[in-house]
Amino acid sequence: MFRIRRIYDDLLPKNKIEIAQIQEILRKQFPGLNEEDITKIPELLKNPIKYKFKSFLFVADNGKGKVLGFSLVYYFTDLNFFYLDFISTAPNISGGGIGGALYERVRTSANHFNSAGIFFECLPDDPALCKDQTCIKQNIARLKFYEKYNARPIINSAYETPVSPDSDCPPYLVFDGLDKNELPDNSKMQKIVKAILERKYAYLCPPEYTEKVVKSFANKEIRLRDLKYIKPKSKIEQQFKIAEDLMIPLVVNDKHDIHHVHERGYVEAPVRIKSILKEIENLELFRTVQPKKYPLKHILAVHDKDYVEYLEKVCENVPENKSIYPYVFPIRNNAKRPIDLPVRAGYYCIDTFTPLNHNAFLAAKRAVDCTLTAADEILDGYEIAYALIRPPGHHAERRAFGGFCYFNNNAVAAQYFVNHGKVSILDIDYHHGNGSQNIFYERSDVQTISIHGHPKFAYPYFTGFDYETGKNGGEGFNINFALKEKLDGEEYRSYLKKALNKIVEFNPQFLVLALGLDPAKGDPTGTWSLSASDFEENGKMIGKLKIPTLVVQEGGYKVRSLGINARRFFEGLWKGFHDK
Repeated sequence: MFRIRRIYDDLLPKNKIEIAQIQEILRKQFPGLNEEDITKIPELLKNPIKYKFKSFLFVADNGKGKVLGFSLVYYFTDLNFFYLDFISTAPNISGGGIGGALYERVRTSANHFNSAGIFFECLPDDPALCKDQTCIKQNIARLKFYEKYNARPIINSAYETPVSPDSDCPPYLVFDGLDKNELPDNSKMQKIVKAILERKYAYLCPPEYTEKVVKSFANKEIRLRDLKYIKPKSKIEQQFKIAEDLMIPLVVNDKHDIHHVHERGYVEAPVRIKSILKEIENLELFRTVQPKKYPLKHILAVHDKDYVEYLEKVCENVPENKSIYPYVFPIRNNAKRPIDLPVRAGYYCIDTFTPLNHNAFLAAKRAVDCTLTAADEILDGYEIAYALIRPPGHHAERRAFGGFCYFNNNAVAAQYFVNHGKVSILDIDYHHGNGSQNIFYERSDVQTISIHGHPKFAYPYFTGFDYETGKNGGEGFNINFALKEKLDGEEYRSYLKKALNKIVEFNPQFLVLALGLDPAKGDPTGTWSLSASDFEENGKMIGKLKIPTLVVQEGGYKVRSLGINARRFFEGLWKGFHDK
């Protein structure tokens, strides 16, 4: 078994390891290749401006870090075509469909960008061009393989002209029209060929050679060679599905409903998850991932040990179907903790409406497990992952619960990521992300940004002011946009744009997105009026950052529109991420 994924850079340890394996495959499978071309792969991925094309590296691995094959393809954005540079399996690996799966993944990307097609070179099957009979047999096998996709050599041009007279086996330029089966017109072809020779082969092709080859594509007889090895098939309209590595791993808290508070007016209910799932589970964007179990140390990395131990102990001792609500708060002697556990709730809580019950700790711990499972999907190469969880977490501070939140899922994820690079937490819940601010307030490796209703009228009231910008080493890395009571989608986006600019300046390797759907019109806990189309546009703006993004579910309590708003948000996020 194997899977295919795209590698975007060499920042993650997993990517570094697999790129090193790809480089070794190149050395063994293409012994005449320049070492410089092998070592520059990481730079190709990170520096499209320098090379004047965008590089896509697809790897087939066994899911455990062993590379079975790869393909390296370039997207010439200005001329809208793809150029396949390498496609290869590892030594001693043949069959198994790896080569076909890699090429189909390239085709999927080329189709996604609605490109003119895929160009690549293939050594000739013509004895007049290639004297080595063994080589010809291999070339025939390759050309036969590509004919299955209707990809064929372009004939009647000077592309097969050797750069030096004594060269043997000059390559064909092969074209895959992605089932359109039509070459671009002569003018466009000349631009494409010039771009290939100048940007890819400038070190090899002198200007006069390039000019000669480019001019030959003005020939009216330029066309695709007839099928030679595969019988023509009637045209079949293909439905191009989203490639698996472009899908969004969806991790749902399978134990969220054990935390069901039946008191009248308690809006953080299990129906929230069901409403969102009903709208998104049929989208082709998502693939379901089962949550894994993680040790408590990840929670203890952002929450004080005495707080975590208290939550676990008090919840164990609350009878089934009963809840404890904090009601006494230590504004005077906050250093002295009461012995009685129910009374002590106020020592660790910021409000009177977040209950402790028998399952609160278990559900909150499972929400963390789901968040870390989704985080691992990001570390495994996925661009976007979604932890659809409750209870939420962004109000949970280092040693306090409140706002229906017990453990800060966003903070746990950010701390998990920070071992691999800088992290931005963007909180777009209607309410201030006081917990994330509290946990990272004195740190510069995690940027915290919150867009929320002003504390003068919105929970949690005592935090979220613009002047709260961090302190000590964290000065300037906490940013609050405390907004007015009435706000529509257009004005909201003016502030979202400012927040995204701050993220771009920080240049993080990961984005943790605290997704609140309570800015929606009619939400019982908010005062803004964002529509479904606003959520889609917000998602698109965030996606255009093209930063690996973990989405963690927070608030949103208008059940009738909750699912639709979530669906539209993710449609926008995915489109933004995959725009040209």
